[in-house]
Amino acid sequence: MDETRRSFLKALLPGGALICLGGPCLLRATQAEDKAYAAQGPIWRGLERELGRDRAHELMKRAIDRPAKEQMTEFAKKSGKNDLAAYTRELRSPSRFWQNVLTYEVIEDTPQAFEIRVTECLWAKTYRDAHAGDLGYILSCHADFAGAKAFNPKMRLVRTKTLMQGQDSCNNRYVLEG
Repeated sequence: MDETRRSFLKALLPGGALICLGGPCLLRATQAEDKAYAAQGPIWRGLERELGRDRAHELMKRAIDRPAKEQMTEFAKKSGKNDLAAYTRELRSPSRFWQNVLTYEVIEDTPQAFEIRVTECLWAKTYRDAHAGDLGYILSCHADFAGAKAFNPKMRLVRTKTLMQGQDSCNNRYVLEG
C-alpha cells in the first residue's frame, strides 16, 4: 500500500466507522480495543439473543434494503438511464474515494453484464477486524441486491463470495436479463 493511500485510509477510517456503525455511541468507545464494534456490537448481538439470530438478521436486512431501494430508484431518475453503463459508471472511472476504499479489477464489461473482483475493501477489513463480518455483510453488502433491482427491475446481482464473509474476494456480477 503506498503512503498516499495509507494516509487517506487513516484519515477516512474513523469517520467511516462512525457513519457505518451508528454515530454517537461510537464516541463512548474511543478507548475500546475494537472501537467500532465495541459501541454497536452488543446492541446487535443483544437483538440476536432476544429475537434469534436468523430473525434478527432478517429484520436488519429488510431495514437496510428499504433505503437502498429508495436511493437507487432516485439515482436511476437522476441518471436519466437505468442501464448497466449508468449503474457502473463510477466503477469504470472511480473517484479518489473509491480508489482508496476498494481494490478491484473489471472482469467483464458488456451491455448485458458487468463483473468486478474485489480483493481489498475498507469496510470488510473494519468489520472483520472487529470480529463482526456477519453484521458487516448485512449492513454493508446485502443491500447491493435490492439496490440493483431498484435501479433496474431487469438487473440482478450475482455474488457467491465476499471478503466480508471471509472469502479471498468479492465477485460482483451485474446482469441485465431479458
